[in-house]
Amino acid sequence: MKIAIGNDHMAVDMKNHIKKYLEDKGHTIVNFGTDTPDRTDYPIYAKKVADSVVSKECELGILICGTGIGISIAANKVKGIRAAVCSEPYSAALTRQHNNANIIAFGAKVIGTATAETIVDAFINAEYEGGRHARRVDMISDIEEGKFNV
Repeated sequence: MKIAIGNDHMAVDMKNHIKKYLEDKGHTIVNFGTDTPDRTDYPIYAKKVADSVVSKECELGILICGTGIGISIAANKVKGIRAAVCSEPYSAALTRQHNNANIIAFGAKVIGTATAETIVDAFINAEYEGGRHARRVDMISDIEEGKFNV
């Protein structure tokens, strides 16, 4: 699988660990993140990863900052992105299965590398179930399109 990864200065080590972990499993990783600890702005990397997923250059995306929160919020501003910040594998799997999420985010200052590995595995290995979830995912898309009225 071809996976985009992006990070800010707070998550260089975590990004490098996850990148190698996934490459060792045979995945192709496209690095859109910073490789230095010099202060930078996470929206830059959120946009690059989100654009690569929306354009289908990459199948899925992984975003990492200090908490995962800011970078996921920024990614969700890109039309067609459903990014979820997760700190454990159960939610990571369900966000793919129920929400058809295409980007996972987590915090390098929140979780360790072993937990990050289990989150990434759960996310990548899960598949969107559609069915009863499709109506809600369609509603999310309608909100994004400005077509959803309550």
